[in-house]
Parts: sequence; C-alpha cells; structure tokens
Amino acid sequence: MCDTFVALSDVSALNSVILAKNSDRPAFDCQPMAYHEAKTFGDGEKLQLAYVSIDQAGERYRTFGSSPYWCWGYEEGMNEFGVTIGNEAVYTKDLTENAESEESGKPVDKGILGMELIRLGLERGKTAEEALDVMAKLVEAYGQWGSGVPMSDTVSGSYNNSYIIADKKEAYILETAGNRWAVRKVEKGYAAISNEVSIRTDMTSGCSDLIDHAIKKGWWPEEKRDAFDFAKAYINQNNPRQLSHIRVQRARQLLSQATGRDEKIGVTDMKRILRDHYEDTFLEGPYFNASSPDFLTICMHDSPAGFTWGNTASSMVAVLPDNDRKLPVMWWAPVVPCCSIYIPLFIDARGLPEYLQKAGTFGKTMCAPSEVDCEDTYKEGSFWWDMRSLLDEINGNADGDTYEQRHAIVRSLFDELENRWLAEVDAVEMRAAALKNDGKVQEAADMLYAYTEKCVGEAQEAIERAKKMFRV
Repeated sequence: MCDTFVALSDVSALNSVILAKNSDRPAFDCQPMAYHEAKTFGDGEKLQLAYVSIDQAGERYRTFGSSPYWCWGYEEGMNEFGVTIGNEAVYTKDLTENAESEESGKPVDKGILGMELIRLGLERGKTAEEALDVMAKLVEAYGQWGSGVPMSDTVSGSYNNSYIIADKKEAYILETAGNRWAVRKVEKGYAAISNEVSIRTDMTSGCSDLIDHAIKKGWWPEEKRDAFDFAKAYINQNNPRQLSHIRVQRARQLLSQATGRDEKIGVTDMKRILRDHYEDTFLEGPYFNASSPDFLTICMHDSPAGFTWGNTASSMVAVLPDNDRKLPVMWWAPVVPCCSIYIPLFIDARGLPEYLQKAGTFGKTMCAPSEVDCEDTYKEGSFWWDMRSLLDEINGNADGDTYEQRHAIVRSLFDELENRWLAEVDAVEMRAAALKNDGKVQEAADMLYAYTEKCVGEAQEAIERAKKMFRV
C-alpha cells in the first residue's frame, strides 16, 4: 500500500509543483535515503538489476531517493533537474495469468521492479516527459513480473505499478499492466493515486497495442473500442478495492478542502494529508488510537489484527520551483509521518549525511528480494532505525497504550522544528540559488549540505529529549 498525490503550480501556495508520497512496506523493511552521483558509461556496459540485465545509459544523472535496505531502486526520488517520481502497487489481470502459469509449472520471464523503474526514469530523464518515455519503453521491453517484497515468493510478491512523474512544470500519471501502459497528463489542479488503476476513459496516451490486447483477451468489447476504459479493462476485479479506494478518495477530499479553505495547497497541507487517520470524518479516527488501527489509513500503522502488512516506511513532500531563484527540496520523513519529522534535503547539496543513508544489521545492499534471508533490525547510527525505535517507545506495546500521550509529546517537539525549518528554508534556497547562478556550485552545495546536517542534528536531539521524557 502507498499513496501519492500532486498539486500543480496553479493550486500551489508556493507557485511550484508539489509532489507527495507515503511509502508503505513491511514493518522490518528499513528504507533509508540513498544518493548516487552523475556518471558516464562506455558503449556496451550493462546494468544488473534484481532480475534482469539491461543496457547502461551513456550518461547517468545525479539522483537521491528513499530506498529499501535490499533494493537498487527508489520508492520515491528526485534527480538533479528536479524531476521527482513516486509509485504505487497496482493489481491487474495479467498478474493472475502469470500466477496461474507459474503454479502450473510454466515460469514467466521476470522483469524490472517498479522501484527500479523510478530510479531508471530519474537517471535518464531531464524532464518528467523524458522520464516517462524512458520508463514506458522499459516496461514494454521487460515487464515487471518478480517479487518486490523481501522473503516473499514470486506469485505473492509481484505487482504492477502506477506512478506520478513530476517536474517544475507538469505531471503525468503512468499506469502499467505487465508490458503495457497508459498515461494521463495532469493538466491543472491536483491528482491523487493509490493501489488501484485510476486512468479510465481520460487516457492521454498508451502503448500501441493497449486496446487491441484487451479486446483479444476478452477484457473489453470490440464495439466499445472508442469508449475504452483502461481501468475497467485491465484491473483485477478479484482484488478488493477497499484497500485503496477509500484512501485515494480521502486524499482527494483533503486536497479539495485545502484549495477551498486557503485557495492554495502548501507543504503544511501535504504533511497533514500524509499524517491522516480519518480524523474529522464520520469515523472520528481510529477507535482506540492510530497505532491500533481499525482500517487502512494514509498514514499506515502495523495492525495487531494483521490486516495491514506493516508501517508507512517513508514519507516525502517535494517542492519543485519553476524559477532560478529557488531550488528543489525534498522534505523526507522516515517511518510513519504522524510520529516522525520531515528533514529538508537538497539534490543540489551533492550528497547526504551518512546517518540518513544507513540501514540496520543487514546493511544497505542491492540484491533480489529472493536473496534477502532475514529481516533488517535495529543498529545504532541509522536515522531510520532510530525513528523506528522511537515509534515503538511511543506505542508502548502492541496495543499502543501510550500512543496518545507520547504522540502529543513528540509532535510538540517535532512541530516546533518543522515550523522553524519551513520558515527558514526559503532564505536558504535563495542564497544557495544565487551562489549556483554565479557559478559557485560547490559553495552552494556545501551550504545546503550544512543546513541539512544542522536539521538532522536538531532532530536527533529532539528524539533523545522525547525518550528521556518517556522514561520519567
């Protein structure tokens, strides 16, 4: 489960495109940040991914992103041009066919994982449209079959993907089904996706055989070719949509309320949505507390009843300004955002503090999920695991008996920092942008890196303060 949404500049309080995502993964699936510098490659060089080897690009752009401890790719990421991408798992009819084939003893060729496609799009696309083109061609060539969940088999761990791909000017929704894809360009306003195929008759473009394939399979009637509905044709109707449809509708509701209340959507609005547990609805939030959830929410907590499959592992709000006086910034929070803190990260800093990039006892590696033989566990020196251990202390026990009291303490400490950073970041960006425009690229990078490092240090101090207060 994941949730991704975007606000274009016409409804943005910052006059910038804003893309947000919660990445939901198994509770042990540590997801630190990863940074990769730009690089050039010679002809004929290959790139080994989890399941396939593909041609390496001649030039790889600088990227960073939130990356599961075993994974080459990103759950959400940004490149040096401000292109930013987030994805969702979606379940389509081809997955059922592949599963039946595997179970009958006829293995299906494995493809590229959705997280790998995100990083590939970022490494090879200077604009959202270029990244979209890269990803669509790779989907056609390789498909996406193969477990994307550590220690899960191919059938249970495979999924297709839906993406929002954004840059400083525009955004696209790319949705996939095996080797096929459809696109809807987001022309204005906002858009939200979750774990269901969302492109209906509003498709902007698609692969060449998208409709013909659906008709041949009997998924869509020939006589309705001109009224083709991608979601209805390709979605797996046997997959329950209450897992996703309520969440995506809640995101759309809150985006609508933000535009209606303030006329514009800002970073604070995006954080509020990412931290949502259906407060202020007829449900009035969870029956007991968010850490003992009764239903799937945008901010997802591990369910003692087992109907969620883990926690939100990371959360992001990316601001992509369309002028040279500002720089793109990713506000990133590890683990469930309601109990976490958003750190400002800058792709123009040309690096990230090691503390943000550390996994736990398993270490940060790059392998196929089938090669992961154990869960990652706590290790000192990992911001992700420090935040995960703080969540455990907030909860107190599996029922979250101390959640309400301790969550309020943490939010008081973290909100003070977040609000101050949000007030400071404009000036930081403008100073760095001015240096960059004057050709002082390294000086700008050093300043941005130092600011992120300062914020990380203040977050660490707040975590320790909270833990001391819990132990009184």
